[in-house]
This record gives sequence, structure tokens and C-alpha cells, in this order.
Amino acid sequence: MEFMAWFTHKYIMHGFLWSLHKDHHHKDHDSWFERNDAFFIFYAVVSIGFFLLWKYASFWPGLPIGLGIFAYGLSYFIVHDIFIHQRFKMFRNANNWYARGVRRAHKIHHKHLGKDDGECFGMLFVPFKYFKKK
Repeated sequence: MEFMAWFTHKYIMHGFLWSLHKDHHHKDHDSWFERNDAFFIFYAVVSIGFFLLWKYASFWPGLPIGLGIFAYGLSYFIVHDIFIHQRFKMFRNANNWYARGVRRAHKIHHKHLGKDDGECFGMLFVPFKYFKKK
């Protein structure tokens, strides 16, 4: 799932769907909801669709695929929206080596305000250079 998230983030969100992702990099809006949140809704619908295929069409891979998308979505919500961006004020004191590395990599990603020249498109697995002590 991490590779698919990296690929989607780099080539789709920072590609032809930049119009939806742009407001995540530019905080020029007052709303708590971002156009970028449409990606969350899309993947929730895809996950539910696979559960329904499993349940009603006897498509057995629907269960593991649906669970995988759901698990990654939940991880994304906890790590990205709650832990990194503090959309809910939780996990503020997490300060271990992994937490610092993930935050550092994401900060570098957001340093690039445009759709081009970005780096660190992953979320859970980031380059080792961000885990080194400064």
C-alpha cells in the first residue's frame, strides 16, 4: 500500500489532480475541510466497493483488498492528519526517532509549494536521511 500511496501522491496528486491537492500545500482557505480530502472520500468508496464485491458477488479478494485500503487509510488519518498536521490535538508529545523522521520528511515535502520539484512523497516509509540526528 505504501508504494501505491507514494505513486498516487507523486504522479496523480502532484500531477493531473493537483487542483484537488493544491490547497493542502497552500493554506489560503479558512475551511477545516480541504479539496484534498476528496482523496480520502474516494478511497473510502473504493474500499467499501471491495467489501461489497466480497459480500454480494463472492469475489474473495475483495475482503483483503478492502481491508488493506481501509487499514492504510486509517494509518494515513492517524499519522498524517492527526500526528503530523494536528487536525485533532493528539500525539503532540510523540518524540521518538521514528516520529521525528516522519515529521522531518513531511516538512521537507511541504517546503515545495508547487506541484513540481517535490520530494518525500511517502508517508510511513521515508528515506533514512530524515532519521539522522542533526
